[in-house]
Amino acid sequence: MKTYLDCIPCFFRQVLEGARVVKASPKQQKQIIDEFARKIPEISLKVYPSEIARIGYALLKKISPSGDPYKDIKQKSNRIALRMLGKLRNKVNHSQDRLLTALELAIAGNIIDFGVKNNLNVKMELKKIIAEENKNIPKKSIFHYLEFRRVLKEAKNILYLADNAGEVVFDRILVEEIKKEYPNKNIYYAVKAKPVINDALFEDAKACGIDNSARVISNGTDAPGTVLALCSKEFKRIYKNADMVISKGQGNFESLSQEKRPIFFLFMVKCPVVAKETGCKLGNIVLFYNLKKNGTA
Repeated sequence: MKTYLDCIPCFFRQVLEGARVVKASPKQQKQIIDEFARKIPEISLKVYPSEIARIGYALLKKISPSGDPYKDIKQKSNRIALRMLGKLRNKVNHSQDRLLTALELAIAGNIIDFGVKNNLNVKMELKKIIAEENKNIPKKSIFHYLEFRRVLKEAKNILYLADNAGEVVFDRILVEEIKKEYPNKNIYYAVKAKPVINDALFEDAKACGIDNSARVISNGTDAPGTVLALCSKEFKRIYKNADMVISKGQGNFESLSQEKRPIFFLFMVKCPVVAKETGCKLGNIVLFYNLKKNGTA
């Protein structure tokens, strides 16, 4: 997905809010905004939004004491989500279609996104997700579940692209359900190599326990998405050889939607630009299989 002009104000908002997360002084905030603004004229709108966002967050790392501005927020998200693990499993155990419910919960967990909604009340939002009433599972728009089941049955090696910390617990529910139904599947769970926004790192994957069901790997980059040109050779080898790719989150959709290989995109529509790109409404949950679009097998 290309970058739209409407994305530019969002980048500035994210950089400013990120500066406030690290408690930068007003003077420092202004300096970061100025420095980011100087880089914008040099950037083509043909690049992925995640490539531009990466530039902004690189500036934040310079003034972050730990080099990871969202570390505390990620750890909090992990703790809150883990406390809900039992309720999530219970919801799956009492459903008529376990895999479908696990899939819906994994996508609904994509609401944990400080890049889009910096003042997100994680605890409140997650409680909505696990509420018993079906109305609290956001409305589906594109939902290629039958295709997902068909490809999953045949796949031997599965690459699951992670998105945000905390959300990993919801991915764990889906991964565990896949392994329960198909114990012999090889599942790779790819996280970022270095901090960017609240995207999951290896430490988040381990803290959330997904390493018990999947092999956690790094994609080799710190872009908030999966920009293949920036990824490691080892990751690209696994990506190329995977029988099935499951891509979580808007960042991964933005950076992989034009790829010519089949990918299942799982995300919640959280911004007007992505809503326009997909033809969906804000708040919709999406399971999109791009096979027909790309015409590949």
